[in-house]
Formats: sequence, C-alpha cells, structure tokens
Amino acid sequence: MTDMLSKIEARRIALVAQGFAEPRPVNAGHTDVRRVIDRLGLIQLDSVNVAVRAHFMPFFSRLGAYPMELLDDGAHERFDLFEFWGHVASLIPVEQYPLFRHRMEDGIKDRSRTLRDAGAGYLNLILDEIRERGPLTIGDLEDPGRKGGGGRSPGWWNRAPGKVALEYHFATGDLTSVERRNFSRVYDIPERAIPSKYRDAEHVSREDAHREFLRIAARAYGIGTGADLADYYRIRMPEARPRLAELVEAGELQEVEVEGWDQPAYLHPDASTNGRVDARAILSPFDSLIWERDRTERLFDFFYRIEIYVPEKKRQYGYYVLPFLLGEDLVARVDVKAERDRCTLRIRGAFIEDGQDPAHVAPELAAELKLMAEWLGLKRVRVGRRGNLCSALREALR
Repeated sequence: MTDMLSKIEARRIALVAQGFAEPRPVNAGHTDVRRVIDRLGLIQLDSVNVAVRAHFMPFFSRLGAYPMELLDDGAHERFDLFEFWGHVASLIPVEQYPLFRHRMEDGIKDRSRTLRDAGAGYLNLILDEIRERGPLTIGDLEDPGRKGGGGRSPGWWNRAPGKVALEYHFATGDLTSVERRNFSRVYDIPERAIPSKYRDAEHVSREDAHREFLRIAARAYGIGTGADLADYYRIRMPEARPRLAELVEAGELQEVEVEGWDQPAYLHPDASTNGRVDARAILSPFDSLIWERDRTERLFDFFYRIEIYVPEKKRQYGYYVLPFLLGEDLVARVDVKAERDRCTLRIRGAFIEDGQDPAHVAPELAAELKLMAEWLGLKRVRVGRRGNLCSALREALR
C-alpha cells in the first residue's frame, strides 16, 4: 500500500534535505561550503549579476555571510570541482566526472555542425594551442575566429568560430573549464585539471549514470515526482522512468503519494521531517530548492517565475526577484539590485504573500537584507515604493 504524506510533511522533508533545518555556523568556512556542495550534488551557474553571481547565493542562503573569496578564482581546485552540463552549466564534485562520459560522447554527435561552423583544421588548431600554452579564454587565443572559420559563424547565435570550437571541445570532454574569469570560461585540457583516477575510471553506462544521478537528486530533494528528480540532472523522462522503477524495486527509493500532487512521488530512505523547520533565507532564482518552478508551487503554494526576459511593462514583480523563506513558508519576494557604485543594496520592489503578516515578515526580511548587504560589501539598504511590503520594510530597516 502506497504511503500518503501531507503537503507540510513533504515541505519539511524538502527543507531538511536542502539544508535549511540546520543552524547557520557562526563563522562559516571551507568545511561548511564543502558540506553544502556535497548535500546539493551540484551548483547551478548563471551569468546574471544584478546582485551577485548565481553560484554564490545558495551558500549565503544556508550559511549566512561566508567568505565569498572561497568561491572566487581557484574554487575548482579548492573544492575538487569541475564544470559541465549538469542541471544546466553547473559546478560539480569531480568524483561525478565519470558519470558524464556518456554526455561527452553525445557532444561528439554535434561534430558535423561544428565542422561547418569552425572547420576541422581550426578545431585541431585550438586544441593544440591550449595544450601548448596552458589555460586560455577565448580572448587569449592567437586567432579567435579567422583561420579556417570564414569570419563569424552563421550558427550558434552568430558566435565566432573560436567560441564554437572551444564549446565543442568542452562538450566532448576534450577541454574542461578550470575557472571563470569575468564569467568567461578558462579552458584547459583534462589531463592538467582532472585527476587521473576520474579521467581513467571504468566506463559508466548511460543507464548506470542515470541511476546515480537520480540517487543524488533524491537525496538532495528528499522527495519529488519522477519529473522533479529527472530534471535535477536534465534526464529525459523516457530514460528516467525505468531507472526510477529499478531504484524502487531495489529499495533505494519509496513510491509515495503527497497531498494535492497529481503524480506519484519518490521518497529518499534518509528523508526526515525533523520537526518544524525554522529557516530564514533569501533565495536565488537558481537555487535547487526552487529552480523547478512547478515543484515550488506544489510544495509552497508559491507561484514563481523569473521575469528577466519579460518586457518591463508586463512584469508583475520586477527584473530580478528573490523569494524570501521564513520558517517553512515562502512569505515574500524582493526585486533587488546591488548598486556597487553607491554602496547600496537597492530593493526596487517588495511584496508579501497573501495571508502573511507584514509586522512579522518585515523585520525578519530587513535583518536578512542587512546581512546580505554586509556580505556584499555594501553600506546600506534602500527600499523603493513598489509593492505591498515596502512601507513595513522601510520602517523595519530604520
């Protein structure tokens, strides 16, 4: 008989699994950052820098004001990470490297398009240059796109052949990214960046890799539908479905029902409700707790869509809106911008959810925004007038 969980039980399981039930350390450091990486399995990268780069925020949300320089230059080596296409572009523990070999093999299938856009000779030229000169960005290349490429490529968003070649080699595993410099990948050969025990590990089949991806996703989520778990590493459902059945059969996952969910859910055996969760965190749109928007709505009754690509006049909440987690609920959202030239964390809009008390939410949000401003090296928080929480938030910040 399939077990039935209430929505609040599912929510608590998710919050515990994602690390929000634990108290923040007093002085977060390397060990705490590593623990978050291991808990989540991967960290999404994104180029948006309105407040701070996406990969810095999940650690702040769970640890508070940790030393941001830990994740600056050298983070790949410091935490034994590599970058690849996980959820999307992601920082991933290097021990997972063998699991991605099948995706690198898939990347080779794009060779015909890459040859058209860059040329075979040019592909080899780029690879040889990095072998000889060491880690390079596209701007470091002696020829970022003229030899053999015929100017700019007609494909890949009009990318220069140099970028096409680098990204092809990255996708196939011929190159890896050893850091981000102004958010541009710095490419190097895996022999200099990935330990040989992972590079030369025994071949992992696509099916075995998918099983392990689903195990990691289930541990990081605690509970989720098949689609939720498959999305964590972007596995197609026709491929994920038989692997989920195998994990249930092996007792590694338990199939359950959740109140209000119209699909079966899968529960990790280590999942725990751990009593009531007393969290307080501002969340990035790219945080794994909320990156699957339908799951976010099912868990929290919170409809959330990032509106960066929505025309300004059609935006409901703002350009870069961050949800606010308080206790076990997503209670508010704030449209933020770090105005570094003015040393100000600008809150362009603040909105409270229906049924929440501004007198309770505003002081908690104000405290978290002050902490965020301090962490970003900003001196003040300033609140605009857009939204039904602005007045109470301004008062709380006084």
